[in-house]
Amino acid sequence: MRQVLHGDIIAAARCLVEIPPSDRAAAISDMLYHAHTADKVTKRTGVPHKTWGNGSLMAAALPRPKHAEPSLSNLDYLAALHIILDALMAWRQSRRASIQRHPA
Repeated sequence: MRQVLHGDIIAAARCLVEIPPSDRAAAISDMLYHAHTADKVTKRTGVPHKTWGNGSLMAAALPRPKHAEPSLSNLDYLAALHIILDALMAWRQSRRASIQRHPA
């Protein structure tokens, strides 16, 4: 997956707000997987994945329905941001552990 920027987090959160809270963890997991897979495709072929884009989290979020960005006083939006940051930290930690177990 490409480097995650502020806009990637916002794009994903706008999608998660449209999803029932019980389904949000699975949805962000899917977006991270799609971004990672698209990045591998883009690096291998030089062409973005036709559905999931160039490997950014924002591109993986683009095909999904999304809400206009709410303010940070919206508790549902804050919860979506929290889920994304937790999932991103877990994903990065699992990647780091995988690299440490299988050094190149």
